[in-house]
Amino acid sequence: MSQTRRSRTTALAGSALTGSQRAHRPDYMLILLIGLLMLFGLIVIYAIGPQRVQLINSFNGTNLSDTYFVIKQAVSLAMALVALIVMAIVPLHVIKQYSGKLLIAGLVACGILFLFSLLPDGGGVAQCSLGACRWFELGPASFQPSELLKFGLLIFLARFLADHMKRGTINNWEEAIIPTLIVSGLALFIIVVLQRDLGTGVAVVAIIASMLVVAGVNQRIGAVLVAGMVVLGALAIVSAPHRIERVATFLNGGATATANADDAQGDSYHIQQALIAMGSGGLFGVGIGNSVQATGYLPEAINDSVFAIIGETFGFVGLLLLLTLMSVLLLRILKIADRLQDEWLRLLAAGLFGWLAAHIVLNVASMTAVFPLTGITLPLVSLGGTSMVFIAAALGMVFQASRYTSHQSINRKEAYANLGRGRGIGRTRYASRRRTV
Repeated sequence: MSQTRRSRTTALAGSALTGSQRAHRPDYMLILLIGLLMLFGLIVIYAIGPQRVQLINSFNGTNLSDTYFVIKQAVSLAMALVALIVMAIVPLHVIKQYSGKLLIAGLVACGILFLFSLLPDGGGVAQCSLGACRWFELGPASFQPSELLKFGLLIFLARFLADHMKRGTINNWEEAIIPTLIVSGLALFIIVVLQRDLGTGVAVVAIIASMLVVAGVNQRIGAVLVAGMVVLGALAIVSAPHRIERVATFLNGGATATANADDAQGDSYHIQQALIAMGSGGLFGVGIGNSVQATGYLPEAINDSVFAIIGETFGFVGLLLLLTLMSVLLLRILKIADRLQDEWLRLLAAGLFGWLAAHIVLNVASMTAVFPLTGITLPLVSLGGTSMVFIAAALGMVFQASRYTSHQSINRKEAYANLGRGRGIGRTRYASRRRTV
């Protein structure tokens, strides 16, 4: 092989492995799925918003408009779309450079929130409920710093693990595993212990686990990490009385339809009302504006429990459509991750998959009594601006990354082996078949 050809082949392989090959048309199916889910969520809020407003006005003596929640959700969607567009435009290498600063910003924001929570009434800034302070509240606006922390952790760990993948030290305890555990442990301590948000903590674990699996951590280290997380998870449950009650209710069958009438306001009340909502929806639902559970029976009907309200309003068909859209979105992200050639982008997509999958599985499993009740939003559907904005921002990055996928699945071992045999890695999906000189 001539020196010129060998140099060109090596350059092609190196370019493919670093994700610096020529960009092609991005995956617009991803945008379609995101848009459909956002539209679905807006329709749901429109359907139950007036009933929630009437309930709030009757209890609090306020005079909110019937369109209050619809407008609030529309504003959240607008901010989420801006975040998605911005992260789809800003060069990925620029975002990568700021990964450490984003993580620090999330940690600092959570620390400031904790300090305000120590003051009487949260210092007028920290919003506290049920003994936990998870939001900043500034007038009509609120901000949940744990979402920024998740976003920063996703980008930072993807970069850190990708660097060690390239060095071949991903299974080195001192260089890769222990630093990962320190950063992850700090984030989980803030979220689970200080903010008492186990649901978000599970989502963080899913992000980390997804990236470690894709990064190629060996089975022995993986088993040790899983065992450690099981122990820490058990400690997190037994350290909080309300978590023990939820698990006990689940194990004792308190979520079944045969709960005692005396338990109408007991530990199983929430899940009871969720099951009633989905059961009463039947095949096609009771229709927009006819939800009974949204009038005050089902707690958190407009955010964490929105899946049950969808079942009541749109029936089994509505739930099936929603789950189909979400499943296709997750599979699309997996497909992009499988064909990305840059390790950082591949880990980024894998972490986002874990993030969304954890939210979807936990929310649906909680509402159907398959898992102990936990408060976690349904991505792009539940009412809530902070979660939607940062999830949309992460999706924007993956959308931009989809411009650098190959035309087929990538075998990492074979790709590196091909360098020594003078073979290329393969064209991008839409690259021309013509050879260039």
